[in-house]
Amino acid sequence: MNEPSWRTAVGVFSIIAWIILWVVLIASLSGTVGDWPVLAQAAFYLVAGLAWIVPLKPVLQWIETGRFKP
Repeated sequence: MNEPSWRTAVGVFSIIAWIILWVVLIASLSGTVGDWPVLAQAAFYLVAGLAWIVPLKPVLQWIETGRFKP
């Protein structure tokens, strides 16, 4: 791939949109999560901080190959 394709731009914008959506979703839960014990909050935010990455694998693969499946 010598020059960027349209998939790169669409993929990057979709990743940014996903991150914004995820942040809004997790932040909207802060009132509920704030009432939990500190260790439960830490576990929730640790999992939420890593879980947003999982759905990006197919998008990154699509950007690179043009297909969602290997």
